[in-house]
Amino acid sequence: MPIHVSRRAIVLPGELLAEGKYEAGANTYKEDDKIFSAVIGLAEIRNKVVSVIALKGCYVPRVGDVVIGVITDYSPTSWQVDINSPYIATLQVVDALPKPIDPAKENIRKYFDVGDVIVGEVMIFDRTRNPMLTTKGKGYGKLSGGRLIEISPTKIPRLIGRKGSMINMIKKELECQVIVGQNGRIWISASRPEYEDIAVRAIKKIEAEAHFPGLTERVRKMIEEEKNKLK
Repeated sequence: MPIHVSRRAIVLPGELLAEGKYEAGANTYKEDDKIFSAVIGLAEIRNKVVSVIALKGCYVPRVGDVVIGVITDYSPTSWQVDINSPYIATLQVVDALPKPIDPAKENIRKYFDVGDVIVGEVMIFDRTRNPMLTTKGKGYGKLSGGRLIEISPTKIPRLIGRKGSMINMIKKELECQVIVGQNGRIWISASRPEYEDIAVRAIKKIEAEAHFPGLTERVRKMIEEEKNKLK
């Protein structure tokens, strides 16, 4: 009963994954006793079930990427971080805090706890292990308040625009702070909750209409109209 791929290996449509008494899971199909991938994705083998995590529109980490994550678990010396990816990231205490601490004497949850939203950078990733993050850097660390939304990671370049034109326009028009993660998460904070609402609608419009020309001006017009309604 051979397995032809390793767990988390990138596979292509039609690629043979396994033979024998295995069950075909998500994004796979079976012919006779052979299981093939139906999509581009990451192979997963669990309890005799062979499946594929589709990568279309999915965030695959790259070293140097700025990402927004949510703390999901912790150990005495590290945190596990959901980065909107098939890969769960790890943030070591040594890569998070400005000075060393003694984990035997200090609980790391006083710095980041489960549910906290953080912004950091992918420091190490080579597909053989989960990505490692760092929050040592200007503007990195815990994000408090504001609004967190998600869009397709493939639409992030359009949201940013040429030389930051689109995102800078949103910041200026709505007098808000916006942090964009390459993993498709965006954090928005404005002095007025109504402006945060408008920013969310603007970003969703960009996601939906990313393939149409003249988008920047349409978004600007939408923002102006929404602001006028508040007067």
